[in-house]
Amino acid sequence: MFLTGPCRAPTLTDMVVHLKPETESRLQELAATTGRPPDELVEDAMVGYLAELAQVRTTLDERYDNIRNGQVQPVDGEEAIKRLRQKSEDSRR
Repeated sequence: MFLTGPCRAPTLTDMVVHLKPETESRLQELAATTGRPPDELVEDAMVGYLAELAQVRTTLDERYDNIRNGQVQPVDGEEAIKRLRQKSEDSRR
């Protein structure tokens, strides 16, 4: 009897990414400049992007929770703009 399931090693799969010609050109230039293969650069970029996206999602979820439980009060969009304009005017004085 096993206490855990069988251990599976993660497998890599290929994915085709379609880039605009100018983006692919910039990627190829960066690869030539850095000496790193384009697929490595794309992998690094995606890892960073997904980490940042997860952080933004967490922040938004926390903000919604704060509004929902009454810790903060939402500000009307027009009121927010009014406050920003006032701050800007005050800082110019």
